[in-house]
Order: sequence, then C-alpha cells, then structure tokens
Amino acid sequence: MDITIGLTETVTNTCYAPLVALFAHYQQKNWFAPLRQVQIAMRQRDFAPASKLEQILLSILAGCETLSEVNPHLRQEQVLAATLGIPRLADQSSLSRTLDALTLKNIDELRTSLGQIWQPLSRVRTRDWRRYLWLDFDLSGLPCGPQAEASQKGYFAGKKTSVAGNWPASVRSRKAKPSGQRSIPATTTPFTACNLRSRLPKLL
Repeated sequence: MDITIGLTETVTNTCYAPLVALFAHYQQKNWFAPLRQVQIAMRQRDFAPASKLEQILLSILAGCETLSEVNPHLRQEQVLAATLGIPRLADQSSLSRTLDALTLKNIDELRTSLGQIWQPLSRVRTRDWRRYLWLDFDLSGLPCGPQAEASQKGYFAGKKTSVAGNWPASVRSRKAKPSGQRSIPATTTPFTACNLRSRLPKLL
C-alpha cells in the first residue's frame, strides 16, 4: 500500500499532519512489531499494551512533555488514531497505569524492543567505517536580534557587546528602581507651610 498525501475539502482534520505521515510509514514497515514482545501483566480492555506503548511514543513525538498533556492535545485526533488502526486514542490515565504496571523484566524487554526498532534505522550502525568521518563544528558565538526565539544575553571572549545587540529591547534595566509613589509639586511656600504647622489654638 502506497502512502498518498493530498488535500481535503474540510478546513482541517488534524493538527499533526507530518506525524500522521510518519506513523503511516512506520505502520507500513511494521517497525513497532517488537513492542509486542513486552508482556505486561494487566487486564486488556480497549487497547493492547503494545498499542498503548505506541501511543506513548506518539505523544513524545507530538511534543507532550508529560502524559497529562495527552488529553488536551491528542485525545481529539481521530486521524492519528486511524493511522494506528484504532478507533480513538487512549486516555492519559490508561497510559499512566500501563507505565506503572511495568516490572523490571518488562523494562528489560522494552529496552530490547526499542533496540530492535532503532538499530536498523541507525546511520551509525549502517555506516561504512572503513572511510574517514569528518566532523565540522564551530563553537564561536553569533549575535542575535531582539526578536530571536529564547534569546538571552551572552558573552563574547575579548569583545564587549552592547545590551541591545543580543537582548530584547522590551526588558527594562535592572538598575532602574521604580518608586511606588510619584512626587507631587508643592503649592505653598515653605514659610506658609511652617506657619500652618506651628499655629497654636486660641485660648478663650
């Protein structure tokens, strides 16, 4: 079966189109088959343990830093679920219980299965090491503008750069200490104010 990419009449049907194509390729090559070797001792209801392990890998590639982000980001993705051959994606609590049920033996089985998945895809293992390997790297810093993503103030050895060169212009200087109350210009002379404060009440 060939993978076909085209346009649909609807506005959008998935927020992870590149991930859908990637997992469709994985499913076509049957690269996740080694995950079925992980025998997790838990009841199977809607999803097999191997399917939930695939969904955990899917959440990692989708940018979820924790399983708590699965429901708001992936639960409504019907196209991703269809790519995996399931009607819907599992709830984040179900994925969490699967990881909690892993024993030390299951972790060893999982390491072995992951090795069987990535080793055929590794360019290091498939490279002909009889040839030279050239490494080209440059550790010198480069200036960035204030609109650069995650830009921070840096340091160049032997050079003194201005703050505006690599720091967002919207950041206020730490030397400025704004006061909570502004000063109000006086409307009376010091002499009048002194007389008002020192005036004694009249005695009858």
